Amino acid sequence: MTQAKPAFPAPDHDHSQCASAAISHAERVCVDRGQKFTPIRRQVLQALLSNHKPLGAYEIIEELAGSMARPAPITVYRALDFLMENGLVHRIESRNAFLACAHNHDTSSVVAFLICDRCGSVGEMPAAGLAKSFSEAAQGAGFAPKLSVVEITGTCAHCQRSA
Repeated sequence: MTQAKPAFPAPDHDHSQCASAAISHAERVCVDRGQKFTPIRRQVLQALLSNHKPLGAYEIIEELAGSMARPAPITVYRALDFLMENGLVHRIESRNAFLACAHNHDTSSVVAFLICDRCGSVGEMPAAGLAKSFSEAAQGAGFAPKLSVVEITGTCAHCQRSA
């Protein structure tokens, strides 16, 4: 997994360029995998790219309803499933929400989510070593792990500086 960007974007970053790069990344992933990047999938991803905070499915629906006919929840959930399967979106379990991802990693890569309690932004960092330790500990206890999600809450560097 490559981590070309810092875990949290700078508050003054060019968000339109950031979102555009994420859409381009999604297009490349879909072409490379022979997948269709349908209009609804694109619109759901664009809604998630409106900022760097995770959105719930109904928040995505509200975001989309501003520019199109209100989509049915099942339509949004299907688009989210596709985007997650292709590593373009992550689910933030503790928030029951979704986060766009423009990092170039496959769906089996393990990441830890850094969730800022103050501004609500979420960053990600590689966590393969941590996941391996969890997996080994679980196996040592006779448990066969299937999914490991690491979410760390706290205060991002930007909010720490502004405090």
